[in-house]
Amino acid sequence: MACGLVLTTGTLMLWQRGEDSDVSRYRAVRDWVRENYVRDVEPERLSDLALHGMVERLDDYSRFYDKSQIANLERDTTGYYRGIGAVFRPPLEEGRVLFTLPGSPADLAGLRPGDTIQAVDGRARADLGAAEFQSAISDDSKSEVALTVRGLDGAERKLRLVPADVVDPTVRHAAIVDADRGLAYLAINSFSLETPVEFDRAIALLQAQGMRALVIDLRGNLGGVLHSAVRVANRFIDRGLIVSTEGRGEPTRHEAKRVEATLVQLPLAVLVDGNTASASEVLAGALQDHRRAVLVGEPTWGKGMVQKVSSFGDDDAKVKLTTAYYYTPAHTNIERSVQRGREHGLIPDLRVDLNREGAARVRAFLLHYDPPRSAIEALRAWEAIEGIELIETHPPDAQLEAALGLFRGERPGPWALGKRS
Repeated sequence: MACGLVLTTGTLMLWQRGEDSDVSRYRAVRDWVRENYVRDVEPERLSDLALHGMVERLDDYSRFYDKSQIANLERDTTGYYRGIGAVFRPPLEEGRVLFTLPGSPADLAGLRPGDTIQAVDGRARADLGAAEFQSAISDDSKSEVALTVRGLDGAERKLRLVPADVVDPTVRHAAIVDADRGLAYLAINSFSLETPVEFDRAIALLQAQGMRALVIDLRGNLGGVLHSAVRVANRFIDRGLIVSTEGRGEPTRHEAKRVEATLVQLPLAVLVDGNTASASEVLAGALQDHRRAVLVGEPTWGKGMVQKVSSFGDDDAKVKLTTAYYYTPAHTNIERSVQRGREHGLIPDLRVDLNREGAARVRAFLLHYDPPRSAIEALRAWEAIEGIELIETHPPDAQLEAALGLFRGERPGPWALGKRS
């Protein structure tokens, strides 16, 4: 195969010097690309590509979001997505409903565990591939979704669902893991605007079940909304600095508010790993510096850059731009890139490593949604009918066991709790 390089004669581009030279240069390059590129390219596409390059070459975290990407950004930030709120058993194309999220359109319409989707808007599910099926049931532009479903009893039903804003849970797997000692566990997968409310709700349920100590799992939590991480930290810290941000402007200090410190006496351990980053490092760093928690696991990622999101062009484009650094209460810069050779953020108080297979199993578990308590009985019935396992259980986890060992007095430290009589 021959390769060729065409050299054009004459001047490739000319632009005026002065205040608008960068705009003129962009237009000259854009027009030349449109005229000479091997395929047709829409001007809007070239503009988006230019903006992606301008912002995303600055650092690893700044991003330009075009119209097609904004929905995912807003889902991560707000904690909501527009859809029907049904969780399916893999593989998706089989259309078997595992459970519905409480209060979601699927829940309100009567979709039940074990239901199999037979048709979506009159199209047979068997004729749809996985991507087509997902698109058909999650198209947020629809005002209504018509489903034909078959229940575990074999009876068919017709349902109509109206897509709506559904909370995508960030606090998951809350449970009492040692009833004798009242040891509780929950995971925070990311920080959205809804996370503090979800966290308080989970804590109330655990307190009602006799919680006396808590393990918070931040492994795999890549961050999110700073204010939400600050509010969760404030539950355990009643005074002093939680985090400061310092950039080109005046530093911003986030101080604890005593009225929000509802858990200051609760013994606490926090699980971290190499994918604990950004806002989750803010939470872990504040708890560590205030000596409110023992960090257990592996060194964190070291993402200490603050991003600000701004909208452009009637909200059909957004830019997430690095504007400052995070500093812990002890004024430690979390960002690893500020120091040559640094490969981590926070160092855990108790180092416990997982092998690759064990870490992968834990990571998969943390990503799963919890079935609501109202669905447990139906899921157990389904398990009995088909002889399968549907409710995920926590896999073997040396890091969690080490944290629980602190509370049980199996390791030295100030967090041991005696067994209740």
